[in-house]
Formats: sequence, structure tokens, C-alpha cells
Amino acid sequence: MKGRQFLRNTYNSLDKGSQYVVVKIKKFNWRQWLAIGIAVVAVVALVIWATRPEPVAEIIPVVSTETVSTEDVEIYGEYPGSVRAQQFVEVRARVEGYLEQMLFEEGTYVKKNQVLFIIDPRQYKATVDRAKALLAKNKAMELKAEQDLERIRPLYDQKAASQLDLDNAIASYESAKAEVQMSEADLRQDELALSYTTVRSPISGYISERYVDIGSLVGPGGQSLLATIVKSDTVTVEFKMTDLDYQVSKARNVNIGQKDSLRKWDPYVTITLADKSIYKYRGLVDFADPQVDSKSGTFSVHADIPNPDRELLPGQFTNVTLLLDVREDAVVVPTKAVEIEKDGSYIFVLRNDNVVERRFIELGPETGNKVVVERGLLPGEQIVTEGFHKLSHGMKARRADQLQPAN
Repeated sequence: MKGRQFLRNTYNSLDKGSQYVVVKIKKFNWRQWLAIGIAVVAVVALVIWATRPEPVAEIIPVVSTETVSTEDVEIYGEYPGSVRAQQFVEVRARVEGYLEQMLFEEGTYVKKNQVLFIIDPRQYKATVDRAKALLAKNKAMELKAEQDLERIRPLYDQKAASQLDLDNAIASYESAKAEVQMSEADLRQDELALSYTTVRSPISGYISERYVDIGSLVGPGGQSLLATIVKSDTVTVEFKMTDLDYQVSKARNVNIGQKDSLRKWDPYVTITLADKSIYKYRGLVDFADPQVDSKSGTFSVHADIPNPDRELLPGQFTNVTLLLDVREDAVVVPTKAVEIEKDGSYIFVLRNDNVVERRFIELGPETGNKVVVERGLLPGEQIVTEGFHKLSHGMKARRADQLQPAN
């Protein structure tokens, strides 16, 4: 009753025009009310559609990619090394005497058998002359003993000489012949000593300064070292490798220091000079120590390098670069494309459907700005090289080289 009274009071408070509208509305049938409802719903739907938020477009990142390829990869190792002469010979006096002459210029190139020093030979010449005289005497004694024996034999056959006479003749001859042999040996020894007074170069190479002065007593009772000769037209570079290097090379069937006819490459070395330039000649490794030094855990390796212009001097220190291995048809990728974390190394692969795959890979050795991939990638796949920091596994991406150029 209160509600009706409220509506009646509200109606009475309206003006004539409003009361007329109310009376008209009260006379609407159900079809008119349905039309009004439909119109209201349409207006509300139109307002909602007009005020809807704009849809957010999907953002697909653009990345740079590279096709996985294979190539022959050369693996190098770098080691500190030193240069030493291929041959280093000490020239020594083998007999005692006073040094009379020096027949070379210090620091110059000398040839094999070139005369370098003369030691006073007079004493040794006298000894040789005495040995020759003694030899001549003993030969005469031998001749006489031989003739006595030849005279005794027929007499012994004719029973004109006793067995004792024959035995004495034979003994005298044999003794005289032995004396001749001893004299010949003494003469050869004395002639050899005489030849040592002329000191010759045992090899061809560059000779040092002299270590003794003219007139000095040299030989067993004096200074025996006269000079040194270095053969340096070819030098030996020596460096140390670790036992780990050895194990890695063995795993690849590479025997450092040994030739292998089945291998298409040889482990050569190049060296860096003091001015950081690369020496123009290479050398081949021809020796590797068969045992490891227990104190340092390293073993010695040698390589011979040509040195025709004497750019390398024995005793120099240098950096050695050694070709350790050649990985044929290895899968390589740019180092910048690889991400490393505690769980391993991974790379982003862009599939043909433009979906990004986070692929864990096993890395091998690095070479320059590339790295070998042992497992996890196949040639021909597309890897992301730039823009991978905004990627996650399973999302889509677009290749930069496939974008349409702007007009």
C-alpha cells in the first residue's frame, strides 16, 4: 500500500505533459515492450563495442642467422721455446805445445777441415823422425832374421843343423817381425800426434773468438779449449709440451715427433720473433722426448728450421706455434653465438617453421673467432648469431634477411 501511495504521489507531482507520457507508457502492450528491450540491448552493445580496447599485436623478434657449415679446422698450440744451434763444436788442442799461429778471423764462417791453429810441431817432428829411424832399423833386423832362417832350413833338412838351431832362427825372425809391427804402430801414433799440431775445423760454421793468445801453452797441461764453432744455417727450436697435450694428441691418433704417411698434414711449427713478426720459414717436429719430466710434467719437443740468413741466433727465446691437429669436415659456429652457463653450453636454432629451439651442444676446440661443435648440431641448420638475448625456447622469430624492404 505504501508503494502504490508513493507512485500515486509521484504521478500527481508531475506536470500535465509528463502525466500524459506516463499514461501512454502504461498502455504499451508486450510487443512494444519487447521492441524497447531489443533497442536498449542494441544501444548497450554498440556502446561496449565502441569503447572496447584496441587488440595488442603479437611482437615477433627479428634475429640474424647463419647456416651451419663444415670446414677443415687447424688446431694450434702455443709454447715458449728457445733456439739452439743444430751443431755446436768445441775446438780443443789434442797435444801439448805452444800456440804459434791463428789462421782465421774471429766471428767469420769457416769450412770443414780449414786450418785454424798451428801448435809448435818441432818436438813431434823429431819424435816422428826417431820412429822412422827405429822402424828402418827393425826392418833391417827382420830382413837379416829372415835370411838366417832361409839358410838354416836347408841345413836342417840335410841334418847339418839341429832342431835347436832351427827353433832359434824361427824365434829370431818372428821377434824381428813383431818389432817391425811395433815400430810401425809407434810411427803412426807419432804421425797422428804431429798432425794434431795443425788444428782444423771439424765442421762448417761460424767460429767464435779465440780463447787463448798466440804463444800460450795449450793442450793437456794447459788451456785446451781454443774456440767454438756453431753450425746455424739450420737451427733447432726446443719447447716443452705437457702430458695433457700428449694425451689429447694420442686420442686423435697423432704421434708428435713421428712421421705418418697416412696423415695428410705434418705437425709444423712457426716462431714469433722479438719484434712480434712471424719468421718466414717453418720447421717440422722431428723429435719428442719419450718420457715426461716428473718435476714439471712436461716433455721436450724439437723442430729444425732453416736459417740461411742467420736471423735466428742460438740462445734466443721465442714463442712457438705448433700445428697439433687438423679436424676435417668439422662443424663450426661463431663463438659469439654460443651461450655458456653452469648446466652446459647452448645455442638457439631457428627451425623451418620459424620456431626457436634452445639446443644444448658439446663444444670442441676454438680456432680464431669460431668454435668446433662436437655434438648437437647438423650442417645446414640455421643458428641465431645476433638477437638471441631476447629469445626463449619455443617462441617464434623472424630472420632479418627475410624482411620485406620498406618502400
